[in-house]
Amino acid sequence: MSLNDRVRYSALHARIMSAEQAAALIPAGANVGMSGFTGAGYPKALPQAIAAHAQAEHAAGRPYKINVWTGASTAAECDGALAQAHAMGQRLPFNTDPVARKAINAGEIDFIDMHLSHVAQHAWFGFLGHMDVAVVEVLGVTADGLLIPSTAVGNNKTWLEIADKVILEVNTKPSAKMEGMHDIYYGTAIPPRRVPINMTHADDRIGQPYLQVDLNKVIAVVETHKGDRDNVFAAPDANSNTIAASIIDFLSQEMKMGRLPKEMLPIQSGVGNVANAVLAGLLTGPFDNLLGFTEVLQDGMLDLLRSGKMSRASATAISLSNRAYQDFEDNIDFYRDRIILRPQEISNHPELVRRLGVIAMNSMIEADIYGNINSTHVMGSSMMNGIGGSGDFARNGYLSFFVTPSVAKGGSISCIVPMCSHVDHTEHDTQIIVTEQGLADLRGLSPKQRAKVIINQCAHPDYRPMLHDYLDRAMKQSAGLHTPHILTEALSWHQRYLDSGSMKTA
Repeated sequence: MSLNDRVRYSALHARIMSAEQAAALIPAGANVGMSGFTGAGYPKALPQAIAAHAQAEHAAGRPYKINVWTGASTAAECDGALAQAHAMGQRLPFNTDPVARKAINAGEIDFIDMHLSHVAQHAWFGFLGHMDVAVVEVLGVTADGLLIPSTAVGNNKTWLEIADKVILEVNTKPSAKMEGMHDIYYGTAIPPRRVPINMTHADDRIGQPYLQVDLNKVIAVVETHKGDRDNVFAAPDANSNTIAASIIDFLSQEMKMGRLPKEMLPIQSGVGNVANAVLAGLLTGPFDNLLGFTEVLQDGMLDLLRSGKMSRASATAISLSNRAYQDFEDNIDFYRDRIILRPQEISNHPELVRRLGVIAMNSMIEADIYGNINSTHVMGSSMMNGIGGSGDFARNGYLSFFVTPSVAKGGSISCIVPMCSHVDHTEHDTQIIVTEQGLADLRGLSPKQRAKVIINQCAHPDYRPMLHDYLDRAMKQSAGLHTPHILTEALSWHQRYLDSGSMKTA
């Protein structure tokens, strides 16, 4: 299908230009809202053209950097290309690209780590500054001038509304049959004029299939023909399968005890191999007619839809491996009736997460013995990816799981530590911690009770005696105190790793 076929609003044909021409329209220092969420729906051609433009400007002695706001992560041809060209001054709210991560941790890029549910409203409130240009991937433009969203919705609705100027990157590669899969809600407003969102089930449609834009703001239309980032998921390993089995057994017991309804509650699953292992476990689990209410639809959720175990899934993006994406395109009519793609201000809306009773499952870097969670920083200082949507779901979910293998770096790092080197989720937001060693149900427990359960159930045997020793000595030194710690030792495990390469004592 040609670009003219995809852009059915003929008045925009005069604004079709090359990526290089469009890149020249973005001035240095601009705040640029780009589409993209977890390697899906990001602009492919324009960021590389901006990177080339930046390099030419640098060579001519003219500094050139822009500030980039997205939905979540993009890919190498977007974040990576811009970082490689030293073209990014600021980045928010989430990144997984290794080149950009290196620049962030070197202090070259000012990275703002944000809850994903906050980004659109903070932009609307003016907290982030003024948006100069929106660069948004779409699948096409209707004859009425409406935009057909791509494989991710993310913050595109907000970017199109608040930006002074808009550049559309029309991707002709994804199937045009995705049209109708999206549900764009336009009922949000700025306080004090907000009204309740009329949604009581995870698969309710409350919006319209298209994005709206003031066509007078569209300064360029650029064509691309390229697929999204290939999200390679390894086959679940023994640890991932063990974690998944523990979660499924726990959910089964909760249902038997009457603490979960028979029809099961909507499922949210973070990104990664452990998350996919949990979804794979649900394929053979005892639950039927499942619903997904999540940020990103991965391979595992597609498998659940195909099998009939899950009836519908709501997300803001589709982020798949090549194999799964081919299945998605080959069976697009089947999936279009079962997948709903929404703006992330809906997919991650804390009040909706609580209202719907979502079961939240997210990964972590480390947990401490009292249940505080570090999702973002390695050894306290180096940014990994960002908090993403984990906080949106963890604090508000009906049940909230944090999962990780018990050790990292071949056993040199314990993922259960006396005190987290960085805290993203406090113990107040943590209900259940799961490693391949076991599951710690922290509901209704005091700090000292939680510490014993986490050590006994989740810590690796190599580190369990060290953790018990720390807790015993902390309780003696802080007799009667609520949350015992030895402050001179609380972060010594991380320092020992930095000094010797291992958290283990000699």
